[in-house]
Amino acid sequence: MDTIVATEFLPLVATAGAATDSLVVSLHDVAPSTQEITDTIISELARHGVRVCSLLVVPDYHHEGLFTAHGQFVSWLRRLEADRHEIVVHGYFHERPCHPNEKLHDTFLTRFYTQNEGEFYDLSYDEALRRITTARDEFRAHGLKPRGFVAPAWLLGNEAERAARDAQMEYTTRLRTVCDLRSGETFPARTLVYSVHKPWRRALSRTWNAAMFRFLKSKPLLRISIHPRDYSHPAIWKQILDFVKAISGERTATTYQDWIAEQR
Repeated sequence: MDTIVATEFLPLVATAGAATDSLVVSLHDVAPSTQEITDTIISELARHGVRVCSLLVVPDYHHEGLFTAHGQFVSWLRRLEADRHEIVVHGYFHERPCHPNEKLHDTFLTRFYTQNEGEFYDLSYDEALRRITTARDEFRAHGLKPRGFVAPAWLLGNEAERAARDAQMEYTTRLRTVCDLRSGETFPARTLVYSVHKPWRRALSRTWNAAMFRFLKSKPLLRISIHPRDYSHPAIWKQILDFVKAISGERTATTYQDWIAEQR
């Protein structure tokens, strides 16, 4: 599992300065329980020229236990960060309990669409600030330097966004946008993402993403979001790699924090 691939001699998706367009590949739900599969994904992406990713780390994924209790996991994150991958705060528990008497729209988004994982969808400002600052400080105390915050399922309420800004997070992302929390500027940039819980969802995701890729590949920023379960479905994983191969030499692989810095 300790297999950070040496990539000094592999070509990037595009060399720095060779293209103005960018690719950000984000790996979601990084936690001790998903470390092995995440490491495999990182290695395979590196073999296809994507050397750096934004790693969305959940401090206490589904209440399985704080990442700080896993020294090997923390050391692994430090090595990845030293290799220019980015560590991002990705919620705190990645869970949202069911609320009684909620509206049908809220039920659809938080249960059917996101499988009860919209943690920051409707958190109060105080609770959102507490969770974000606690996560930020836990990362920093273990030698990591997160600059961004991404809510689980990209469901970030207005109060939670204000909390992320006040917690000195530099940016956040949603399904369709990247937001610089310092300047308040929002950049339209839809991400490619898969739903794999059911066969019909997987089939629909492949069809939808094939169409979206043709549309998005001309945009300045292309985003691909990968979850651990995606790798377990060969057709999904093949399509992701096909997308990467299709833009080889045309884009610079980067991270959200570096892309935001370039826009400034």
